Amino acid sequence: MSTQPVTTPAAKPTPQLGLQGTLKQFLSDNMVTALFLVICGLGLWVAGLPISFVISDLIHRISRNGVLILALLIPVMAGMGLNFAITLGAMAGQLAILLVVHWGIGGAAGIALAALLAVPMAVLFGVLVGKLLNKTRGQEMITSMIAGMFASGLYMLLLMVVVGTLIPIENPEIMLGTGIGIKDTVDLAILSRAIDGLWALSFPVTGLIASGLMALYYSSKLFIRQTGDGQSRGTAAKLGIIAAVLLAAVSIGIMTTDSLLNMVTVPVVTFALVALFAFFNLFIINTKLGQDFRAVGQDQHIAKVSGINVDRTRIIAITISTVIAAWGQLLMLQNLGNLRTYGAHEAVGMFAIAALLIGGASVSRATVGQALIGMVLFHTMFLVSPQAGKALLGDAQLGEFFRAFVAYGVIAASLAMHAWKRTMATRKRLLD
Repeated sequence: MSTQPVTTPAAKPTPQLGLQGTLKQFLSDNMVTALFLVICGLGLWVAGLPISFVISDLIHRISRNGVLILALLIPVMAGMGLNFAITLGAMAGQLAILLVVHWGIGGAAGIALAALLAVPMAVLFGVLVGKLLNKTRGQEMITSMIAGMFASGLYMLLLMVVVGTLIPIENPEIMLGTGIGIKDTVDLAILSRAIDGLWALSFPVTGLIASGLMALYYSSKLFIRQTGDGQSRGTAAKLGIIAAVLLAAVSIGIMTTDSLLNMVTVPVVTFALVALFAFFNLFIINTKLGQDFRAVGQDQHIAKVSGINVDRTRIIAITISTVIAAWGQLLMLQNLGNLRTYGAHEAVGMFAIAALLIGGASVSRATVGQALIGMVLFHTMFLVSPQAGKALLGDAQLGEFFRAFVAYGVIAASLAMHAWKRTMATRKRLLD
């Protein structure tokens, strides 16, 4: 009896996009980032600001806001969207720093104590918000926004009425003259730049150190390739090494000239903390908890069938985000040197989310790289818009209005683009 050979249908060849198609796909995937790259470039050209001033201000802004933006990544990974409730973490940090100022503990020890005091408050707020979001699945972003507004009202009630009546505090440095309520602005002189001032290096020296660390990191990636995507990882590592060499060359070039960039200083400890939280986000992806976050973010039903406690995992994601936000707010306040008691937390979530979206993130995917790119572009736009508005229209105030408009507009535009991309992807799947 003869047997016929079994034939399998040939697999569909993967369509090759070509250079033009690849470029079109790249621009489609990074529309928001490309738009703001153009806006920032035009703004720098119109404003005519010295490059040394721009870089110096960017360094301070990124060190001030970096951790707050990184606090958003884990909830996105867990499928909970953009966490507007990081304002609760910011409030926890502000309450902690008020206690430290009241006790008169200054310097890095005061910031460290405030960081410890903020943890239990931030954990409590995170757990409560996480439980609330578990009750409102599919509406996490609007729920977290309203939760932040509600908590802000309670926070103001506490500091305006309860402090001085039910909580007796006698401290003229932070209390109103009536003895009831905290002042609208509290001087943080004893904590001013407590972390920023620990260790600072010149910009080119910091660039050399950073290039060395980059070269070491990406060189190790060349020798540790994971199965399945080793080629793409190897390409990324080679590009990283090239970037490190270019950074070293630029740094040496600055050091050998009389450039004003030699006068720009970098708060090394603060940037090290920003880098630490960036690596924490990268590290947690490869842990069991990180895999649970990703599984829950992809499909909650399948995650539950696989034995993952979905509700608990989502609560942990929001709690970690809230604690990181509390620490991020402490870094911001020590940099500013004063606390706007009733308003410092209000724009934290909005601006951090806008920066993340500008970097190319969406409500379902956000990476450390997108957070870093978004930081640079968003704060460059914030820096140049007043001067650009003055140069174009003769009124710097119009630039202030423009950047406030952009902060809200980029969120709306990004969410609309995300919804459009999702609709197009669904339509393409149906046609295929």
